Amino acid sequence: MSEPTKRKGLRVLATLGVVALLAAVNTVPAAATPPVNLTSTILARGTDLSVGTIPLQAGTDVVVAQITVLPGGSSGWHSHPGGAIVVLQQGALTVYGSVGSQCVSTSYTAGQAFIERPGEVDQVVNTGTIPYVLFVTFPRVPQGGPTRIDQPNPGTCTGV
Repeated sequence: MSEPTKRKGLRVLATLGVVALLAAVNTVPAAATPPVNLTSTILARGTDLSVGTIPLQAGTDVVVAQITVLPGGSSGWHSHPGGAIVVLQQGALTVYGSVGSQCVSTSYTAGQAFIERPGEVDQVVNTGTIPYVLFVTFPRVPQGGPTRIDQPNPGTCTGV
């Protein structure tokens, strides 16, 4: 192939490339479809302060509950078979739990979220001056089973 023919072929390829690029840039994406007869209400939102996740399992229930506890009230020592994803909508609380022989406490305020892992034993106390309101998602609940299991006081957190 002669040099002028090669240059002509390269110009054709370059021109086709520019045309393709311009076509891609000027292409209008399809319009999104708006919802119809749909209402969505955010009940609570919180920033997760926990580490880790709770995996979902097919064949288990997912339960959502609103829990309100008055000032000075508590959840009692308990665990959740599939864990819990908790968003604190209003108030303040402290979660007490045992890690080995140590009492561990973490406090949360409205707008924060945390995770209680499956089988983790803890007690949640209203440490504020108004009722706390939680929105809790319980994943991995055995079908038709309870979302919570009452537990004995582990004895590591005195006065709680």
